[in-house]
Formats: sequence, C-alpha cells, structure tokens
Amino acid sequence: MGAADAEIEELLDRKKPVKNPLVPVGALITAGVLTAGLISFRQGNSQLGQKLMRARVVVQGATVALMVGSAYYYGEHFRGSKNEN
Repeated sequence: MGAADAEIEELLDRKKPVKNPLVPVGALITAGVLTAGLISFRQGNSQLGQKLMRARVVVQGATVALMVGSAYYYGEHFRGSKNEN
C-alpha cells in the first residue's frame, strides 16, 4: 500500500498547477449563459435568448482576453526569470 501512495503523491507533484483560475471560471460561465440562451430560444422567448447570446459573446470575449493576458504575463515572467539565471 505504501508504494501505491508514493506513486499517487508523485503524480500529484508532477501535475501542472492552474496559472489563472479565472479562465476555467469564465469558460463555465460562458457555457452556462449559452445553455440558458438555448433553453429560452426553445421555450419561444426570443428576446431573452438574443440578450443571453449577446451576453455570451461578451463573457466569451472576456475569457479569451484573460487567456491572452495570462499567456503574455507568464510568457514575459518566464522569459525574464530564464534570462536572470
């Protein structure tokens, strides 16, 4: 049992940490707004559906901006720390 525990701990140590936790949250919010919009379209409420689709575009854009911003930040941070060594 001890060997299995050691292997599990080794796998957990090698797991890449999430650098920006807001990106998965943004993706979940995007999926939620999309689902709500599709449900409202199916129920016949096209005005609410259109508003939700517009909100989805805004949330999706914010999520992409977070991804690009975090990639830029961590890319610069990584390059800067690499040059110092």
